[in-house]
Amino acid sequence: MGEPSDLMLEGVVGSFAYGLNTPDSDVDYLGVYVEPTRTFLGLHPPTRDRGTRQGRDGADATYHEVGKAMGLILACNPTVTEVLWLDDYIVATEFGTELVELRSSFLSAQRVRHAYFGYAMAQFRRMLHRRETQGLGDKRLAKHARHCRRLLWQGYELYTTGVLPVRLPDPEPYFEFGRQMLDESGDAAAKALLAEYEEKFDSAVSALPERPDEAPLEDFLQRVRRAHLDARPG
Repeated sequence: MGEPSDLMLEGVVGSFAYGLNTPDSDVDYLGVYVEPTRTFLGLHPPTRDRGTRQGRDGADATYHEVGKAMGLILACNPTVTEVLWLDDYIVATEFGTELVELRSSFLSAQRVRHAYFGYAMAQFRRMLHRRETQGLGDKRLAKHARHCRRLLWQGYELYTTGVLPVRLPDPEPYFEFGRQMLDESGDAAAKALLAEYEEKFDSAVSALPERPDEAPLEDFLQRVRRAHLDARPG
C-alpha cells in the first residue's frame, strides 16, 4: 500500500538518519497518521494493537496511529520517540508540527533510562547469543553492535540533557565497535560498554522530570480527535 491518507508527520529514520548508513542500507521511513474519529464510535473500533500500518511500496516504512504513537512515546520507546526529534520532515502538517513542539512533555527520567538502557541491554543479549549460535562470520553482528552502542549514547544524552540527538557526531567509533563484534574480543568489549553506561547512568543527574507532563498531550489528542470527527475512513 502507499502512504496513509491522513498522515500528519513523516521522516527518514534508521541508518541514514543516524549517519550509520552503508552502501547496503535501505532508507527507512517513520510516520504518524490520524484514524478518522468516527471509526472509534462504531461496533468494531480499532484497537491500539492494530494502530500500525506499513507503507511506501518497496521501502521500509512504518506508520503509527496518533493515539498509539503517543502511548509509545510516553513510554519513551526508542524506535518511535525519535520521530519527534528529526532534523527535517517529509510531511509535517499543522498538527504534526504541534506534536513535535510537545516532545519534551512526553519525557520522564525513569522511563528514558528503562527504555533506552533496558532496550540496549536486551539487544546486547540477543547479539551475544547470535555470536554464540551463528559464529563470528555472521555479518549482521556488526550492524547490530553499531545500533546497540548508538542506543546507549542517545539514551544517556536524552537522560542528561533533555534533548535526543538523532544524528551521531562521529560515526566511526560505532563502525569500529561493529568490527570488534566480528572478532574474539567482541564479547569483552560489549560487556565493558554496558558496564560503562550503567555506571554513567547511575552517577548522572537527569535533566528530566520524574513524570511526563500529560495535560498538554491530552489536550492535543482531544483536539485532533474533534478535528477528525467527520472524516471518512479512507
